[in-house]
Amino acid sequence: MAAATSSMTGFARSEGVAAGLSWAWELRSVNGRGLELRFRLPGGFDGLEPVLKELAAKTLKRGNVTANLTVKREEAPKMAADPVALQQVLGLALELMKQIPGAEPPRAEALLALPGVLRTASAVEDEAVLKAQAEAVRAGFVVALEGLAVARRGEGARLAAILGGQLEEVAALCARSAVEAADQPAMQRARMLETVRALLAEGENIGRRFDFLVQEFNREANTLCSKSASVALTATGLKLKATIEQLREQVQNVE
Repeated sequence: MAAATSSMTGFARSEGVAAGLSWAWELRSVNGRGLELRFRLPGGFDGLEPVLKELAAKTLKRGNVTANLTVKREEAPKMAADPVALQQVLGLALELMKQIPGAEPPRAEALLALPGVLRTASAVEDEAVLKAQAEAVRAGFVVALEGLAVARRGEGARLAAILGGQLEEVAALCARSAVEAADQPAMQRARMLETVRALLAEGENIGRRFDFLVQEFNREANTLCSKSASVALTATGLKLKATIEQLREQVQNVE
């Protein structure tokens, strides 16, 4: 059974939710000389690119493919005060208050606004959560990749039908041209002989034109040899070239 034809053009999308993260893949493919993969990944997912490229190379052979990943956290990241940083800025603020008579105690919102005091809560940064999110995104890419392959095969089936029709037309036109050209050798031979007879009958200043005509003979013989697909025809063509060369040598003496 012949392998199915695949186009290099296609589109696929997959999406899902995992570990507090919603994600969506969009894969687009157009024609190209080889396989070229471009990934657009949000921060934190860049490390997946080598693995994703390897997966794509196992499924696709040619085409320019763009893979775009968008992610959205289901909840805003939880924030918590860094106890060490908070203790440091609080100590500095209290020490400064002692040096300034009448200074008010530091306000909590002012301390929390200082750089480095607030940080993302450890629950969001948990390694197991990040690993689960990365695995879900990778699995989603596999789904989108298979969808792209299916889309390319569907487009390939339509393309195969078009190619088949065009090849049939080429075959029909070749057969038609063979019939229409069947009498061409005889017509060409008669034309060349008539040209030679007319040229010798003229009897004056024929040497240069005769030499030009022999050059035409030589070009036709070269074409015959270059297009030949059989040993016998090639041998005949070479003998023809040798005879034409002998004729050319004699024509050099014609005025």
